[in-house]
Amino acid sequence: MISEVSVAELRDALAAGARLIDVREADEYAEAHIVGSELMPLSKLAETVGTVGAGPVFVICKSGGRSAMACEFMASVGIEVTNVSGGMMSWLQAGFEAEFAQ
Repeated sequence: MISEVSVAELRDALAAGARLIDVREADEYAEAHIVGSELMPLSKLAETVGTVGAGPVFVICKSGGRSAMACEFMASVGIEVTNVSGGMMSWLQAGFEAEFAQ
C-alpha cells in the first residue's frame, strides 16, 4: 500500500525540505506547477526513474491517478514514495502558491 498525504501535509513537508516529483506532461507542468518540483512525466518514468535515488519523495499529478501509478512503479524498484491525494487540482483549490505560465 502506497502512503498518501493531503496537499496541506505536502505544503508542510516542502517547507521542511521535502523533494517533489511532478509526473504530468511538460505542457501541463508549464501551465502551473509547485515551485521547486521536478518534472518527470509518467510517460518517460521507466527511462528516468534511475535518477530519483532511494527517496523519500512525494509524487504529484493533476488529480492523483497518474501519481498513484508512478508511486506503484517507483516503490517496485525500491524508492520510498508518497502520493499526493487530489494532485495539483487540490493544491490550486486550496489556494497554495504555484508558478504559472506567463
